[in-house]
Amino acid sequence: MWIRNFCRSLFFGIPMGATVLDTVGYVARVEGISMQPALNPESTNTDYVFLSRWAVRDYDVKRGDIISLVSPKDPNQKIIKRVVALQGDIVNTMGYKSQYVKVPEGHCWVEGDHTGHTLDSNTFGPVSLGLVNAKAVCIVWPPRRWHYLENKLPEHRKPISSSY
Repeated sequence: MWIRNFCRSLFFGIPMGATVLDTVGYVARVEGISMQPALNPESTNTDYVFLSRWAVRDYDVKRGDIISLVSPKDPNQKIIKRVVALQGDIVNTMGYKSQYVKVPEGHCWVEGDHTGHTLDSNTFGPVSLGLVNAKAVCIVWPPRRWHYLENKLPEHRKPISSSY
């Protein structure tokens, strides 16, 4: 009897768990220093964030959002960056092949907060919104760092011209 109940729970539990992870979100470990000071402000500690898939289900990202996306350089790697500009915006780049870039339709410009210590759009250019898979909503670990992540864009990184 217990085996049948266990199998039934497993039969319904695994697909439901996978559905939640695919549509609602999941917790992920943030590695590296590219998003300092927002994430991993101390090199000795690692932040864990809740990544909401639901928040980006319609590719509805905003300037200042911290997002998770598939790396344009390595499709097996996920990266976490801040959205600096959206389609139609003109951004002043930092070391990209041209000083100014107009973000194409269906794309965004992403950067790490730790300028000079990040591989971001200044390396690989505008990113297709199709690569975006989640929005970082809050830090869930360590407990002393629990807080919602702010949607903020540093003043010096705002687009020159935006498509508001």
